[in-house]
Amino acid sequence: MTYLSRIRINPLRQQSRELLSNPQTMHSHVCAAIPATPDTERLLWRLDTDNPQRPHLIALTRSKPDWTHLVEAAGWPAADDGGHCDIADYTPLLAQLAIGREFTFRLTANPVQNMPRPLRNGDTAGAEDPKTRQRRSSVRTGHRTYAHQLNWLLKRTAGYGFQIPDARTDPGLSILPLDESTPAPDVRIIHRDRVSFNKKNRRQVVLHVATFQGRLQVTDTDLLARALLNGVGPAKAYGCGLLTLAPSRRPNG
Repeated sequence: MTYLSRIRINPLRQQSRELLSNPQTMHSHVCAAIPATPDTERLLWRLDTDNPQRPHLIALTRSKPDWTHLVEAAGWPAADDGGHCDIADYTPLLAQLAIGREFTFRLTANPVQNMPRPLRNGDTAGAEDPKTRQRRSSVRTGHRTYAHQLNWLLKRTAGYGFQIPDARTDPGLSILPLDESTPAPDVRIIHRDRVSFNKKNRRQVVLHVATFQGRLQVTDTDLLARALLNGVGPAKAYGCGLLTLAPSRRPNG
């Protein structure tokens, strides 16, 4: 079974500020919510900060989680209204997937590309196995512009089992190289950020992150279910890759 959780974070608490600024620290707290070891199941999470005063952690786990530690450390454990965290069975949503059905979606991702790595002194091209040479001769770099990040997603939708329909109204995507006869896709980037932090080995990690929001249409239920459960793109341990759906407000057809 799979569970989708939504936890309220209090941004004014000291530990909350560390969690909100360091994806590695947040990842460790997400891992602590499940009884299984992190290497036995895929964990996906992201931060939704539409309201900076009420950020939420969204997490997808295969095991049923216990978020008590996170609520006590970074939430509102003494609040009277409850609602500190919501945990829902993910199975009903997966059962709704059908070819042609539309959903609204949100995805925080780390759009990247592989760039040639300059040869250093002493390197000899062509002296290694081709696959090894390819790994050593390229480096993964993040897309930094709105247009490149958006195109990164649009080029990959088929592989994730969906397509993005034309926008019903102009979403203001004139930044894309579309001619006047080509309708704009119904997706936009609602947040972009450069995230930098140090790992335990003191190596600095820099991520260029984009949050996409829009409308999708299912083209392959198996591929989409796999994307929902396993994530989209790299940096999944650091709050990227979680694709979430909600029923489209407008009926199909």
